[in-house]
Amino acid sequence: MQHPAELSPLGKSSAYVATYSPEQLFPIPRAPKWAELGLTAESLPYGGVDIWNCYELSWLLPSGKPVVAIGEFSIPADSPNIIESKSFKLYLNSLNQSVFESCGVLVDVMTRDLSAAAGKPVGVRLRTLEEVAEEGVAAPGGHCVDDLDVSIQHYDSPRPDLLSSDPARQVEECVYSHLLKSNCPVTGQPDWGTVVIEYRGAALDHVSLLAYLVSFRQHADFHEQCVERIFLDLQRVLRPERLSVHARYVRRGGLDINPYRSTHPVSPDNRRLVRQ
Repeated sequence: MQHPAELSPLGKSSAYVATYSPEQLFPIPRAPKWAELGLTAESLPYGGVDIWNCYELSWLLPSGKPVVAIGEFSIPADSPNIIESKSFKLYLNSLNQSVFESCGVLVDVMTRDLSAAAGKPVGVRLRTLEEVAEEGVAAPGGHCVDDLDVSIQHYDSPRPDLLSSDPARQVEECVYSHLLKSNCPVTGQPDWGTVVIEYRGAALDHVSLLAYLVSFRQHADFHEQCVERIFLDLQRVLRPERLSVHARYVRRGGLDINPYRSTHPVSPDNRRLVRQ
């Protein structure tokens, strides 16, 4: 079956338009991927947000002088659409030779355009390079499972049957791995990420978790759907009181995508990790 993104600019030669062009944005409905996971918009077992960071954002002042900034965009996890990443990049490029009276005017324009594409209000924040530099590079909280001695045999598709837990032992912990990798479903390009799991519930076997995460290595799906699949698989195994899963993906084309999914409200830490 044709992937909805195959109708987008992804994987195709594109003319780079340097003046304001909101029609570059290509929304992709979330509903088909939700349906694959047995979900509907009304039955999502999580809340959350997709945080996009743009490191290649520039526009012109009325004087003709260029400005650069770092953009932070927050797309609700229950929005009807995701925005295809190459179309997002083409849209951002269309600002390069466009004049905006002020940063505030540009924020208003981008909020309107991105919210229309996503189908729900999108948060837009523009930050100076100095602000972001002062934050530095962060490290995930919790315990890293990457050094565990584990035999790996499955790489082609997610294997939730590998996951195991001990219901007799209830714990509250945070674990993470830098070994998450999947592939773009259209171009086949690799997507590299760090995944962080916080939960309160049956003790998760860390070796089984690592084998499960590595089973995504040749899986073809977008960042958002990978995180949602991980969330659902862990929820079935752990039956947790609380569960949060988020991934910080390595940027491509000046954009990184960071999906957060949680059973409860969270305040995402948007400081970049070392590979971002």
